[in-house]
Amino acid sequence: MDVERLRKVIAYSDKNHEEIYSMVKRFCAFSGIEYDSGLLNILQIVRSSFRKKGYFVFEMPFADDEIGALCYRGDGLGYVVVNTSLPRVNVNFAIAHEIYHVFFGESEFVLKVEFANDHYYEHEEEYAANLFAGILLMPEVSFRRMYSKFKDESCGNEVDIIIQLMSYYQAPYMAVLIRCLELELISGNALPKQLFNFDRVQIRKKLADLWLDESIMDASNRDDYSHIETIVERLGRIYIEDEYINECTLKKVLHNMRKLYAKIQGE
Repeated sequence: MDVERLRKVIAYSDKNHEEIYSMVKRFCAFSGIEYDSGLLNILQIVRSSFRKKGYFVFEMPFADDEIGALCYRGDGLGYVVVNTSLPRVNVNFAIAHEIYHVFFGESEFVLKVEFANDHYYEHEEEYAANLFAGILLMPEVSFRRMYSKFKDESCGNEVDIIIQLMSYYQAPYMAVLIRCLELELISGNALPKQLFNFDRVQIRKKLADLWLDESIMDASNRDDYSHIETIVERLGRIYIEDEYINECTLKKVLHNMRKLYAKIQGE
């Protein structure tokens, strides 16, 4: 991400922080969790909360590692499919990002592809969703306290501080840097280039150097597809017995699902 785009993100955060913060609190109240506490397992919280809103969440590895998630809602159920070929920290952020779209998105009918690259920040609703995700995953009081702790332990080395925060909150490097800038823990006026040009190889090396868990940069490649197909087939059999659909319709649905799955897998 270049400096100008980073400045736009921070400017948006400054202007809209209170509104988005209130949305985070509303989501937490809905989900029965404390809004000022870090989330240890965002997916576990999201599954039941999304179900109440008429959405199912699936994990699936995509051939295209630039896509973070797919979100779809028609006039029935909604679906969020998260790309597990990405590092675990990116998946966490993608899930938190999708919460904004599911709970606070403007359109009743949604069809979105969320990208896991710098273009992720270009549209206003994406700015809002990223700000929401940052506040949810890295609550201010906790984040300030941990920043201070890691600053003391790192002798003020800003890269080490960000890497430690990244490991602690299981959030992407850039999301942590942006949170530091939003809370003015790091000054954006003279931001060293090394801070926003850190790639995955460098991050992994830093995690190793600091004796932190390098596996947060690994992809889980978890795949829910077989479970999804089992559910669809079981429900289909019930609908056939109740004469809502016939055998041909169920076979066609399963065939289309397998074709789409193969396409997602890059086959």
